[in-house]
Amino acid sequence: MISLGCPKNQVDGELMLEKLNKSGFEIAQSIEDSDVMIINTCGFIEDAKKEAIETILEVAEYKKAGLISAIVVTGCLAERYQDEIIKEIPEVDSVIGIGADNDIVKVCQKALIGVRTSFFPDKKYLQLEGERMLSTPSHWAYLKISDGCDNRCSYCAIPLIRGGYTERPMEGIISEARSLAEKGVKELILIAQDTTKYGFKIYCEYKLASLLKELVKIDGIEWIRLYYCYPDRITDELIDVIASEEKICSYIDIPLQHCNKDILRSMNRTGSYEELKNLIDKMRSRIPDLALRTTFMVGFPGETDEQFEELCSFVKEIGFDKMGCFTYSPEEDTPAYDYDNQIDENVKNERAEVLMDIQYGVTEKSNREKVGKTFKVIVDEYTDGKYNGRAYFDSPEIDSGIIFTSDKKIQVGEFVNVRITDFDGYDLIGVRV
Repeated sequence: MISLGCPKNQVDGELMLEKLNKSGFEIAQSIEDSDVMIINTCGFIEDAKKEAIETILEVAEYKKAGLISAIVVTGCLAERYQDEIIKEIPEVDSVIGIGADNDIVKVCQKALIGVRTSFFPDKKYLQLEGERMLSTPSHWAYLKISDGCDNRCSYCAIPLIRGGYTERPMEGIISEARSLAEKGVKELILIAQDTTKYGFKIYCEYKLASLLKELVKIDGIEWIRLYYCYPDRITDELIDVIASEEKICSYIDIPLQHCNKDILRSMNRTGSYEELKNLIDKMRSRIPDLALRTTFMVGFPGETDEQFEELCSFVKEIGFDKMGCFTYSPEEDTPAYDYDNQIDENVKNERAEVLMDIQYGVTEKSNREKVGKTFKVIVDEYTDGKYNGRAYFDSPEIDSGIIFTSDKKIQVGEFVNVRITDFDGYDLIGVRV
């Protein structure tokens, strides 16, 4: 399986892999060693769609060469474009929607005997719980607590692809977390389209704080990390739980998208420069050493030079610990697709470059301030005589990390104390103490 896109999609892939493994399929580690290739696609923005199509075409070459027998395409691109993929790429044997992930074994079996399948059941059949074959390192794992979205941001195709918001019962999440801990997982990363909405569907109230209070009780789990926190729903209770519970990393991923009030309203989002600043000030005043990650979108239809300058000022003033930036991608069937005043691609790219240059300066200042300090670090790998790890302010796969040396051998997944001696770009350099 090649799984593209976000961690939510990756978890869907892990559920499918476990089903295949239990049914008797052997999971191969390379394309050449496999009979059937599953491509679990992303379809969120134009770049993701291009990557997915390029991956399908690349794998198709292996089939043409007789190295593999069948290709199955699933995930968000498959859900969104359905029969178009199987029509346009004849090497593809099966295209299934996310509601058919439960049927992956039958789909693969049929593909291997030459039966072409195009199957798109209701999205409500997407499995949220079950045994998974982890594709992450053994010491950390994603824990999906909900899926789908009802926020309806004007630029976003996720509700069209994944459907409306749905969530797991708390008991199931806690049970899975215990099972992961028993397998040696030490760091849990909570994911959803909107983690802060958790509880609203089943319990009619926000229950993320209550869920965290239960998860911290699990032996073996040392770090719990939060992704995709919607600013409107970061409650005082949630802030207090993060601040008071040692196992919960003082790290919050809070995708803001913009700070200008008019742009945010056009995006069908709430907030303004002052409101977002006040929220961040409150969080930082109550959560010691809080690390904030965010993403911003530039080049949204109608974004003026002045509004972009306001965003630049916001990034400078707030000083985010981690920041990503992407250009607006017009997605068909979303309201923003038909907005007037679409921005030229060159302007979008220039704005993204400017914003990332500002952030690089923020990061450089932050890294310089960390030199001489000692942090608790989880070891991710050992390569070329050095260890790569992360402190609480670094999330796996998306953030930078800490490269350090040690006089004693350390096991991957072990926690050690590392003193920062220098930095190189986004990465910190250190030595075990």
